[in-house]
Amino acid sequence: MSEGRTLALRVPLLARVEGEGALDLDIVGGELRSVHLRIFEPPRYFEKLVEGRRVDEVPDLVARICGICPVAYQMSAVHAIESIFGAEPGPWVREMRRLLYCGEWIQSHCLHIHLLAAPDFLGFGNAAAMAQEYPDEVRRGMRLQALGNDIMRLLGGRSVHPVGTRIGGFWRAPKESDVSALRARLHDAAAMAEDLVGWTASLALPHSRQQFISVALRHAGEYALNEGRVVSSDGLDIAIEDYEQHFEERHEAHSTALFSSYRGGPYLVGPLARLNLNRDQLPHAVQRTLDATGVPFPSANPFHGIVARAVEVQFAILEALRVLDAYREPDAASVPIVPRAGTGFGATEAPRGLLWQRWSTDENGIVTASKIVPPTSQNQSRIEDDLRQAVLAAGLDSPADALRERCEMVIRNYDPCISCATHFLKVKVRRSGGTP
Repeated sequence: MSEGRTLALRVPLLARVEGEGALDLDIVGGELRSVHLRIFEPPRYFEKLVEGRRVDEVPDLVARICGICPVAYQMSAVHAIESIFGAEPGPWVREMRRLLYCGEWIQSHCLHIHLLAAPDFLGFGNAAAMAQEYPDEVRRGMRLQALGNDIMRLLGGRSVHPVGTRIGGFWRAPKESDVSALRARLHDAAAMAEDLVGWTASLALPHSRQQFISVALRHAGEYALNEGRVVSSDGLDIAIEDYEQHFEERHEAHSTALFSSYRGGPYLVGPLARLNLNRDQLPHAVQRTLDATGVPFPSANPFHGIVARAVEVQFAILEALRVLDAYREPDAASVPIVPRAGTGFGATEAPRGLLWQRWSTDENGIVTASKIVPPTSQNQSRIEDDLRQAVLAAGLDSPADALRERCEMVIRNYDPCISCATHFLKVKVRRSGGTP
């Protein structure tokens, strides 16, 4: 390569991610100068759009932030607002919210595993091509995903942008007949979910050992979904209302989404982080399945995230069964609420990781302010750090196509929901003084 030569590699769209954006790699004189994950989709201004709206509108409004994980946005919001009003929905609502979240984890994880991530590890360009050689595996994934959607529909009325959630509980309780039919399907799905864990662990996952901080919710008595304290692998253990004292958001010129940092550096949220921190709280049946794979957790390999997702699918199937086996129709599906002024906090575990929110209302129950910190924006710095390490490990003299493929694999592995973060992927590589 002649001295000073520049190579520009442009990929107009990154396949198999949700959203649009770009990646810029700058290699100058044989040195990796910068790695920028650029998110350029226009901001959606949800935090301003909800100001002046009644709190009873909030669950349906925030569900529109994401078509894949609407429940997460609803749950964090209703918890925050209920904390302002001093509302205590009670154990039935708590269990149903946990069930609803299980449905979202199942559908989102199965979508990612089978349609987005697995083709990378099996050498296919897309899920349709993979299905030609792995029809049973893809069919299993679609059946599990459909089951997750139906759990969401049971309580939400529909699986996309569900409308069954309200401040104080749900608009209606499921009928015993609907619960019974779903319970039977869950029993049938338990073996499929166990097989899924073993299948993901058998994939030829890239070897990568990295140092990163895992952050997730942890609950004293259960694998955290809807409630808990914020903990980290370096010893942090705080109440959710103290989140902003330890985590901060900043603007980077190359992104329309804010970047989050913890103690000034990147950190990981999501299934791998949760399993790294909460493996001991998995049911014994799930722990046995995981032990049989031989994949160690805590894990320092980001690519073990696909195994973590499969483990959480098995967990969510068994947890949903536990809830439905004890199901009884309540006298009321919600509790009355009395609006008052104040500020409240909500944090739950979206499929992609910790979703933290702060809401303020006036005495009439009108929203005066909100702050929403999605998991993908929290993972952005970690993704850039992983990309940097992946490029260096591949070698700066590697062909541009090889670098692009490796980077795409790394990014897809995090299952970024770029729309939530406010989308993805053009790749531009500029080199000088090196070999293409």
